[in-house]
Amino acid sequence: MKVVASYNVKGGVGKTTAAVNLAYLAAARGHRTVLWDLDPQGAATFLFRVKPRVKGGSTKLVGGARPVEAALKGTDFEGLDLLPADFTYRNMDLDLARSHSSGKRAGRALSGLLDELAGDYDLAFLDTPPSLSLVSENVLHAADLVLVPIIPTVLAARTFDQLADFVGTFEGDRPDVHGFFSMTDRRKALHRELIATLPGEREGVSSTSIPALAVIEQMAVRRAPLPAYAPSGPATRAYEQLWTDVEQILDL
Repeated sequence: MKVVASYNVKGGVGKTTAAVNLAYLAAARGHRTVLWDLDPQGAATFLFRVKPRVKGGSTKLVGGARPVEAALKGTDFEGLDLLPADFTYRNMDLDLARSHSSGKRAGRALSGLLDELAGDYDLAFLDTPPSLSLVSENVLHAADLVLVPIIPTVLAARTFDQLADFVGTFEGDRPDVHGFFSMTDRRKALHRELIATLPGEREGVSSTSIPALAVIEQMAVRRAPLPAYAPSGPATRAYEQLWTDVEQILDL
């Protein structure tokens, strides 16, 4: 099972929309797919019309008192399941630290939980909270690929560099770090400039660009992935290009 994380230390940059739409596209193409919503705000859980409730909460799930399979929920889309978030996930850092006394084990606990699902799924997508934390460290160690949405600004590019440098310090296996442009507005000169130049200046940044369009914002109203209700629009084509990036990196 390949693990793909949608991650950025900043919130509001398009992590959840990327995770939800890519998980939908993966399932639509025949991959057995699970999306794990790790954000206590539960946006992905909301979009898939699943109740934000995990029996026993983060404590029992992370501590191993409740098998991860027991938390799985089906979605309205064939081949796509969800591990929902609930508000107890706000304590997941503490739960990881308490349940795994070794610092190294605490940083890799989520990998062990994902291993429990490996026989049932081809792909796991992780929708992550915007933070630098023990949860995010777990995510980076568990992932084969980390997708980083970059709003075309200088500070966002700097944040990508910091993440790539941090992953570069890992011993052993390291995830691929793949940046893509998010919430882009080509009417803005800086957006146009960075979209044109940054891929040539930064290893791991592609020219794939997700536009800032109202049809994407409608996901929260329709509570569905974008390709399910706007299958032929430019925003869906942009996510399909991002899915092509994922296929190529993971050799699917």
